[in-house]
Amino acid sequence: MTASTWTPEKVSDLVSRLTLEQKVAQLTGFAVTDLITQQPGASLDAASPELDLSLLSGLRPHGVGQLSLAWFLGHDTESLRSDLERVQAAIREVAPFGIGALVHFEGINGFLHASGSQFPTSWAQAATWEPSLVTQAATVTAAHMRATGVHLLFSPVMDLARDPRWGRVHETYGEDPELAAQFSVAFVRGIQGADGESGLLATGKHFVGYGASEGGLNQAVTQLGRRALVDEYAEPFRRAIAEAGLATVMNSYNEIDGVPCVADRWLLTELLRDQLGFTGVVVSDYDSVTLQTRFFHTADSPAQAAVQAVSAGLDVELPGDTNYSHLVEEVRGGRLDERVIDTAVTRVLAAKARAGLIPGMTAPGATSAPTAQDRGEAAAVRRAVAERGLVLLDNDGTLPLMPRGGRVVVVGPAADELRIHFGAYTSVSNAEVPLGMIAVMTGQIPGVDPATFVFTDIFQTRMPGIDDRFEVEVQRIHPDMPTVLDALRRIDPSIEHVPLGRFEPDAAYQLDQFAVEQAVAGADIVIAVVGERTGWVGNNTAGEGQSTAEPALPGDQAELIALLAATGKPLVTVVVSGRPLLLDAVAQASNAVLLAPLLGEEASEAIADAVFGLVNPSGKLPSTFPRHLGQLPVYHGHHHGSGYGHPTGTRHGYNDLADSSPLYAFGHGLSYSTFDVTLDDSAGPAIEETDGIIRARLVVTNTSTVDGETVVQLYARDGAATIVRPVRQLIGFARLALAAGQRTTATLEAPVERLFYTNLDGTRGIEAGEVTVLAGFGSDDIRCASTITLTAATA
Repeated sequence: MTASTWTPEKVSDLVSRLTLEQKVAQLTGFAVTDLITQQPGASLDAASPELDLSLLSGLRPHGVGQLSLAWFLGHDTESLRSDLERVQAAIREVAPFGIGALVHFEGINGFLHASGSQFPTSWAQAATWEPSLVTQAATVTAAHMRATGVHLLFSPVMDLARDPRWGRVHETYGEDPELAAQFSVAFVRGIQGADGESGLLATGKHFVGYGASEGGLNQAVTQLGRRALVDEYAEPFRRAIAEAGLATVMNSYNEIDGVPCVADRWLLTELLRDQLGFTGVVVSDYDSVTLQTRFFHTADSPAQAAVQAVSAGLDVELPGDTNYSHLVEEVRGGRLDERVIDTAVTRVLAAKARAGLIPGMTAPGATSAPTAQDRGEAAAVRRAVAERGLVLLDNDGTLPLMPRGGRVVVVGPAADELRIHFGAYTSVSNAEVPLGMIAVMTGQIPGVDPATFVFTDIFQTRMPGIDDRFEVEVQRIHPDMPTVLDALRRIDPSIEHVPLGRFEPDAAYQLDQFAVEQAVAGADIVIAVVGERTGWVGNNTAGEGQSTAEPALPGDQAELIALLAATGKPLVTVVVSGRPLLLDAVAQASNAVLLAPLLGEEASEAIADAVFGLVNPSGKLPSTFPRHLGQLPVYHGHHHGSGYGHPTGTRHGYNDLADSSPLYAFGHGLSYSTFDVTLDDSAGPAIEETDGIIRARLVVTNTSTVDGETVVQLYARDGAATIVRPVRQLIGFARLALAAGQRTTATLEAPVERLFYTNLDGTRGIEAGEVTVLAGFGSDDIRCASTITLTAATA
């Protein structure tokens, strides 16, 4: 067959030539682990698993839609490429017309493979408030994935996270629709290319409201009205579809208003396709179709679960075909119209054509030679994100320190550990899974019966003694990475270390005032490095499936901070965490608090450089930090009449909480420099709207003697609308670098559409009236404002 550019007509013609069995096969995944054979006595974490490709024709005689769990293949780039080529060739032999399988991988922090560059986690990326860095990171990731034979990336996570009890906050871009939208668009453009034809497809997940689960519990019900879903939680998806051509969407595990998202036609068809304009493929999160029978009890059989999901608009079941394998009999039994199957298959094959997986159809991006991964560029981007993602939460002038400026003592369990700087969906977490499974299946975990253990139990199974083995894995994967202690000593070799503090309670190890006093006696300053571990396996307090009733420093770390404060020594606290924690007592006890939001392999050096002033912190919080557990959920963009911020001055607080404001507000972040921003009305109104664009002309000044960077943030408040609006809404921002004493003029622009909401009649737009535009350096640090009048507009 002579190759030619693919068209929708060619895809439709191909669909018409497939049998029903072949169509359904294209709507399912196939786990590569089903081809892995274990020799007697072989280790479950063998670097190069044996593949029996002869099994494929019997397991999937009609073809394969997607290849699942491919990250268990290959121990380096070359072996992964080789394994994928062999499996793909075997799939093409059994598939109709030689159609290949979409190979998907995770990649929120970089290519989820031992050979992939690992970037700081998404929450850290958002803390930079610099989306272009994410585009660079995603571009590096895309190049590596394409070079190994991957077509589909299950990233980015577009969920809004407003409850830190939920363990997956670190995978998100924080709490705000605008911040999450800009970073989501930037990520998708980096993966799919500026023209959307890189040959690699991005996936927005999880659609929708997954991060707003009741009680912060994983997979729990989401109690949100449709306006909140459409106007806030769907906004990152809306923007990624419209501005970056998002190719794939993954459903969320939760249920909304009694309907599981995996089978919600209003959600997957009416909202996603009809309103948001999505034309790509909807894939299931792993095993989410099965949740209807095992979890939600909304289907009484796998066949019924499959019909409900595909009829709602879910095109592909992953990781396997547990439910969708029944679709053939459902069509032949008259319980499902085959046209529903045809619609889903058409979308899947269009995606495969874009990825170059259909013989005779070419795609510009898929046929161009993939570029090799640029390790130097990856390292530079990693370091830039790590440095700009650090957030200085508090500082009374103690920071920065001077090398050899006195006797410095470092304490805290995170001071000499590498593992704590990595979240889930990293090569580090991925390497821990087989180690954890081996420990379980060989009876090494007390109280766990290997015979009844299922894979998902691994998320919450406590594994005493395994953390040291995990630390060895980090050292193996990142052999050149120093600990925070090592990095500090590279700058000041005289720094002392006393191992105080534990991540987990230890009856054999008790802190007391005398021991702490002795440890820091004679110190001029103390640095405490504390935090929590985040991941899939082991003794984590955050991560997928790892919600906590109280998001606080685990173990005895809070007690350690209190005892250190009681010594009267100046205290600098470094907090390593991928989500907001309850830090009120820590803030009161410390002279300075520095947040390191899971910065990966660049974390330690970035922290050390910031402590000694070689890096001037400039990160801003992507999430609000609560003052008290009872405030949750707490976020800056709450509605008038709710939450903590009321422009009218009316107080709606808690009787037993003297201050109902956040400990650290959204957008907060200090610097060793100081800045100011004022309106520039030298050439007319400083803030105005013309041609549907709000423009704010601002004068930004570095008022200090230290060069630095800051993020100017633009908010808006709709003072009078028929629908209750947020007390403030982020509409734009810009990162600026200014030398000491420098003044510059910056113009920030935001389309009026960013203020649109769902009207009473169901249309989206904005009513005529006054809108106040505010500029500053945080949602609680507004320096200037101006009110403009907008005319009514409709989407």
